[in-house]
Amino acid sequence: MRVLFVCLGNICRSPTAEGVFRRELESAGLADRVEVDSCGIAHWHVGKSPDPRSAAAARKRGIDLSGLRARQVSSEDFERFDYLLAMDQDNLAALQAQCPEGSRAHLGLFLDFAGHRDRPVPDPYYGGDQGFEEVLDLVEAASRGLIEEIALRLEGQRR
Repeated sequence: MRVLFVCLGNICRSPTAEGVFRRELESAGLADRVEVDSCGIAHWHVGKSPDPRSAAAARKRGIDLSGLRARQVSSEDFERFDYLLAMDQDNLAALQAQCPEGSRAHLGLFLDFAGHRDRPVPDPYYGGDQGFEEVLDLVEAASRGLIEEIALRLEGQRR
């Protein structure tokens, strides 16, 4: 199973989601069965580390984002990943526009897995520190919901 988190620049929301989701997979005992990555729609930050404010907020919760580097979504991602999860409607629309015909990947909003239908993960880039904490709270909740779904799918594969 493969999961890709997508935001605009891949320096705030999607790397935070990647880091949180990895930690939650470890806690659920699924880290060896699920591959995780993140990327951005835009190319502006390719090769850069996560925003220092994202990294600092994550570090306070025991999540290390230091090894992550921004990259841009590619056409291969639609074949490689089972889930491509956008942080907001604009990112989702960009994914849908790039999605090759016949792709079997699930494209959707990440917060749908937290029961927040059509709600975006707000971009904390231009706000204060509280915005980064809010992103962490939201992606933690969505990560738990996504893990529940993936665990059920993986269990079904065993049968």
